[in-house]
Amino acid sequence: MNHVNKNKGFTLIELLLAMTFISVLLLAIAMTILQISNIYNRGIIVKDVSQVGRSIVTELQTNVAASVPFSVSQTAGSHYFQQPLASPYGGRLCLGQYSYIWNYGSAIQVGSSSTRNLYTNEALLITATSSPIRLVKVYDTSAAYCTNLALKVDPTTATELLNVGDHSLAIQNFSISTTTSALDTLTGQQLYTITFDVGTNDQNALTNGRSTCKAPGTIGADLSYCVVQNFSIVARAGSVVQ
Repeated sequence: MNHVNKNKGFTLIELLLAMTFISVLLLAIAMTILQISNIYNRGIIVKDVSQVGRSIVTELQTNVAASVPFSVSQTAGSHYFQQPLASPYGGRLCLGQYSYIWNYGSAIQVGSSSTRNLYTNEALLITATSSPIRLVKVYDTSAAYCTNLALKVDPTTATELLNVGDHSLAIQNFSISTTTSALDTLTGQQLYTITFDVGTNDQNALTNGRSTCKAPGTIGADLSYCVVQNFSIVARAGSVVQ
């Protein structure tokens, strides 16, 4: 009597094809998950940058409005300075009640102790602290921080305005300007145009002007993490009754 073996197995080719299909499927799933994760993380960063930008806008508009018209000439008596003027590492804006002091992202990474805005207890940059000044608000009714540009910031009286989320955010550019025609001679009010860029602080991922991220394919480009947003406002000084 002949017995027929009905327990047939898979051939080697069938196993290889099945393994290849499963591998491709798993790879596609992993790539999809990775892409979704990158999109989600970038969305969180964009939200954080937008949030901190709007917060800074509100801060500046409120305190410019509460101040009297001031000079932004960056000379003696001015309430606005870049440090140093030739190649700024940061700046100071004194509005009568509060002063704003910041280091640009490039200064946080590569600045020197002679030009950076420093805390009173901050070591030289070569032994940089883990919490350098990014953008702080200091109660300063005498505008001392603009009278003495070497004056260091007491960390116990400063409020850091860029501590948002888990991302390293920094001011990348900042400017404030006004013109004679922006002065209302009847009310004494003055208009100021304030423009600033805030974003993540990987300097290698930014263009030379630090106002945008590098394009895809450019050396150093990081589309998953790099985010920079520009904010521009017009604020009126002297519009609040003292």
